[in-house]
Amino acid sequence: MKAPSITPELKVTNFKTSFDFYTTLAGFVVLYDRPENNFAMLGLNSSRLMIEELTDGSRTWKVGELERPFGRGMHFQIEVDDVDSLHQKFLEAKWPIFFAMEEKWYRMVDKETGNRQFLVQDPDGYLLRFYQDLGVR
Repeated sequence: MKAPSITPELKVTNFKTSFDFYTTLAGFVVLYDRPENNFAMLGLNSSRLMIEELTDGSRTWKVGELERPFGRGMHFQIEVDDVDSLHQKFLEAKWPIFFAMEEKWYRMVDKETGNRQFLVQDPDGYLLRFYQDLGVR
């Protein structure tokens, strides 16, 4: 599968904590990693993201101070095959739900496209919107 045209790299404060969140709870798989650098490329369906621990030795290209919650002002929309099962997994783990499950229809010119979706924050506060496509009406 061809990689998406944009792949965010998220700086994280604790690689193991974030790695466990993404792979155990959120359902991402490891596409490749560099454990010696606390780095991993992760994938879920056609979504990709990289995580790397923020250390003095990491290449950060920092443009300012990083304060929690990281990623303020943006969120990542991630398509999943079964949003209800994933939502249930977060509930069972007692992970805080940032925005409750909803069915939302968005206008696209003369049609609407539907999402069943909910939002959570990762351990550093990055906002993730998991959704399942409901089609067009």
